[in-house]
Amino acid sequence: MFQLPLSITMLLVVVLAAILHPAFEWTGPFPYTLLGHLLLLAACALVPWERLPERATLSIPVLDCLAIGLTREAGDQYLSVLGFLLVFPVVWLSYGPQRSGVIIAVLAAFVSVALPPAILDTGYTSASFIRIVLLPVVLGAMALTTYGVAKALRQQRLRLENQEAEVRRLLAASENREQLLGTVMDTVSVAVCALDDKGRTILTNQHPGSGPAGTIFMDTPADGGAGLPVYGIDRKQPLPPERHPRLRAARGEPFTDELVWVGSGTGQRAYSATCRLITTAEGRHSGAVMALTDVTALVEALSAKDQFVANVSHELRTPLTSILGYLALALDEGLDPDVEHSLGVAKRNAERLLTLVGDLLSTASGTVTITPRPADLAEVAAQRVEAAQSRAKSGGVTLNLQTDGPATGCFDPDRMGQAIDNLVSNAIKYTLAGGTVTVRVSTSGENLTCEVADTGVGMTEEDLAQAFTRFFRTAKAHSSAIPGAGLGLAITRTIIENHRGSITLSSTHGKGTTATITLPDADAVARPLVSSEPGAGLSNS
Repeated sequence: MFQLPLSITMLLVVVLAAILHPAFEWTGPFPYTLLGHLLLLAACALVPWERLPERATLSIPVLDCLAIGLTREAGDQYLSVLGFLLVFPVVWLSYGPQRSGVIIAVLAAFVSVALPPAILDTGYTSASFIRIVLLPVVLGAMALTTYGVAKALRQQRLRLENQEAEVRRLLAASENREQLLGTVMDTVSVAVCALDDKGRTILTNQHPGSGPAGTIFMDTPADGGAGLPVYGIDRKQPLPPERHPRLRAARGEPFTDELVWVGSGTGQRAYSATCRLITTAEGRHSGAVMALTDVTALVEALSAKDQFVANVSHELRTPLTSILGYLALALDEGLDPDVEHSLGVAKRNAERLLTLVGDLLSTASGTVTITPRPADLAEVAAQRVEAAQSRAKSGGVTLNLQTDGPATGCFDPDRMGQAIDNLVSNAIKYTLAGGTVTVRVSTSGENLTCEVADTGVGMTEEDLAQAFTRFFRTAKAHSSAIPGAGLGLAITRTIIENHRGSITLSSTHGKGTTATITLPDADAVARPLVSSEPGAGLSNS
């Protein structure tokens, strides 16, 4: 690396000296010293240094120092400038990773000024002694500087190599994660679309394709003129642009299990749309991920089930009504007490069965008609509590009513009575003998509140999550053979929601349950109601 520049520089200096000083003598030892430089250059070119120990190459710069000193001494005052060429071998020696190179460089510089006068027998002068002292010092400082710079460069290169290796590792890991993500997204049977903060598509899986799901994922939502039309839960009215799932996701509006229909006629498909927002570490909105699940088969199955339940319930209602009619006529005939008792038992069970059929019809239709009018919720609750006292006493349960006076409002007293009756009936059934069921009616501002609390068996967190699901019954109900069909709470919630109210459950397993009904002000209830259509939701509410 250094030998060729050194040899070329030496040649130029000698040639220029000969041109500038024609009286320069080429006799004596001077030509032999030049021959030494030529031999060193040939050794660098011809010797297979890669086969020799690494430190063997240090012999070349050491010999260079001696050769430069001999050439400078042989050239006398004409070539004293050759002393500057010692920079080449000194830098060569001190550039390596070992500190010993600096010591060797200083010793080689000392040799270059101390030995030539003795070898060439030119004698030592005061100037020679000055060079012997000062030149190694100057070149030693240069060697230390070169070693420090080279060390810093090596460390910087090592850091860059480590960083490059880390970048390659991260890039490989990122590519692996991207491949894994792509495989997972293409494997799931859910259409997934990721949007950036501008609403532009940045990632989709292969599931949407060009089918109905792809229509929802279009950058420009279909409006009847392009792609397939997108409808709401009624399957008839196209969704307004602001309610389109993609536009809602693009503007950063999260939603869960929104049912939409895509297409028309026999090819219409139902999708459950869910959107989750992407946020940065600072909490800033940076995009959204929208997922579509084809639930056509599920919705059609639910609809078929509801239709089946409705048909069966309707077919059962007619003979039950007839049975109850004839039982009532028979009981009016003044029969034998034992026969009358048996017919009474049959009538009660038939009435219970007719009530269950009515619940099934209400559940299957998904609608509950209410007729709001001024009424007193406290009075309604009192009537239902009084009617349930016999059931409570037979089960050894204490049933109490607590009111703060009249609680007037605008609601359907018959339907609210049905809702309260369902809650009280459940509370009595799930409360052991010696327990208490308390019905509290109160007003809070313009709202009416009815609370049914019991000291019964309570529910687990899992039971609470499914309490309003149709036909759901707790494991305790099954194991204790508590009668019921799991429809009471579902119907009660439908009644309350049609009043634009709310119902909540709180429970502690083994300590009891509290159901709270809240009805809004009269004006809210009196406004036109929109009942849910069959199959409108997936939560069986």
